[in-house]
Amino acid sequence: MKNNLIKGIRMTVLLVVLFTVIYPLSVWAVAQLAPTNGKGEIVSYKQTKGYANIGQSFTKDEYFWGRPSAVDYNAAGSGASNKGASNEEYLAVVQGRIDTFLLKNPSVKKSEIPVDLVTASASGLDPNISVASAKIQIARIQKARNIDPEKLNTLIDANTEQPLLGIFGPAKINVLKLNIALDQLK
Repeated sequence: MKNNLIKGIRMTVLLVVLFTVIYPLSVWAVAQLAPTNGKGEIVSYKQTKGYANIGQSFTKDEYFWGRPSAVDYNAAGSGASNKGASNEEYLAVVQGRIDTFLLKNPSVKKSEIPVDLVTASASGLDPNISVASAKIQIARIQKARNIDPEKLNTLIDANTEQPLLGIFGPAKINVLKLNIALDQLK
């Protein structure tokens, strides 16, 4: 018994040191190798700062909309709604998002809406949308800004990030960077 108790105490002390000192210091050290020292990608525009790696709310017709957030884009409370696809409350929220999207984008059919425009990500803070999600919004933005749709297509293509090494993950577009480029479009 005494032998097992001593082993248990040693293991507890070892794990406490490992997970409260060594592991956090290792993560911090690796983050220092990143271009921004682990502080995120700060984007400055018109005397305002934002983070490119945290989703933000865009609801005006003249901007591209990002993914909805289950946490109202609050980075301090990252998380999903944790409601399943059969949950009636969740389905009502998604249907409300679909209805809003269709109201603002009358030329789009319900079956054409990409899923990432009406469902939140697991973190609730996804800053990216799919290329299809950006392209389906062109008609609304073109009408609101009176811009040639071909310019919007070119802007989307220029802001598309390809998958890592061409195979890991889908092509994506950072909504904040895309909207800043949209504002700068002449």
